[in-house]
Amino acid sequence: MASGIKDKVAIIGMGCTKFGERWEAGAEELMVEAFEEAVEDAGIEPKEIEAAWLGTCMEEVSVGKSALPLSLTLRLPKIPVTRVENYCATGTEAFRGACYAVASGAYDVALALGVEKLKDIGYGGLPNWGANAGTWTWQWMPNVTAPGAFAQLASAYAAKHGIAETDLKRAMAHVSAKSHANAVLNPKAHLRKAVTVDQVMASPIIAYPLGLFDCCGVSDGAACAIVTTPEMAKGLGKTDFVSVKALQLALSSGEEMGYNDWDGDHFVTTSKCSAKAYEEAGIRDPRQDISMMEVHDCFSITELVTMEDLHISERGGAVKDVMDGFFDLDGGIPCQPDGGLKCFGHPIGASGLRMLYEMYLQLHGRAGERQIPDPVYGLTHNLGGMPHMNVSSVTIVGRYEQ
Repeated sequence: MASGIKDKVAIIGMGCTKFGERWEAGAEELMVEAFEEAVEDAGIEPKEIEAAWLGTCMEEVSVGKSALPLSLTLRLPKIPVTRVENYCATGTEAFRGACYAVASGAYDVALALGVEKLKDIGYGGLPNWGANAGTWTWQWMPNVTAPGAFAQLASAYAAKHGIAETDLKRAMAHVSAKSHANAVLNPKAHLRKAVTVDQVMASPIIAYPLGLFDCCGVSDGAACAIVTTPEMAKGLGKTDFVSVKALQLALSSGEEMGYNDWDGDHFVTTSKCSAKAYEEAGIRDPRQDISMMEVHDCFSITELVTMEDLHISERGGAVKDVMDGFFDLDGGIPCQPDGGLKCFGHPIGASGLRMLYEMYLQLHGRAGERQIPDPVYGLTHNLGGMPHMNVSSVTIVGRYEQ
């Protein structure tokens, strides 16, 4: 009977670049920057890494196809290296590959690295895939835009729960303002300027009710993790290390598009995925047990609705929790302590690992001014695609339990 990978994988080193408009660095320099920090943190030699996974989503405008960009850049000594892509869950997908490889006993030490170099191409948002999208994508999503799809989510959520649009918009503004405030405390964040709720609400409309400050941009950046077994970690002299408690992934099956059961107000995948993650981690009451979160806030409404799909807020209750400050840095469960996608930045292939980097720092007490007191469990969440068709991942980490 499958039992998951709880406490079977130790994270012994992590690294992350500064995110932003990194005109001075190519994707290769970003990979090296993150890797060098992780190797130093782990206290190992690069030659001890036995396998690696590279996550990059927009390879046509970034590092190119195959895993060669990673092996060549890091001079990995002819070991297995695999490139993965799974929309905005790409970084977590790379991490999943490395974790499962270690948990299975195939390798003792593995590397997961995510990178994206997007600002050089001139897009304010994601590049248009054009013909690279595949045969069916444009039939599944004809003429859809990301802001438009998530604006529909906001309207459906308000209608479903009887929430006045002005109240929802103010709660969404609080979500964004909170992330800006947290990013001010983070020297690696892309956007480090505080904004007020009123400024967010007054920003130009992109797709009603989403304004400019409800939307995250894209960034250049890289992040990586080095994982091993708990036994190997102890052998390296690690006494208080972070381990993986749960790692789950869920993808849409077509039900959201094909049937009337889903009314467009939430993410079916995240609800299913998080429930499986809690079961794997042995968490029965996430509102009580989760200490902190990094979730996918491509738009402020995404973060707000996700609080319910993670079973933290009751259905229809996220607006109240947000306005009560429950997800603020000094609240019950701080969300986006590093600034989130909104302000730390969103280089697609790196984002999942960047989220884990923040949880890792927090659990080691190394988060500086934004340090959360005595965290136990950290949760990360990715959502790639649209509300009606998406990839969702949930990872839970914490200190290793003997």
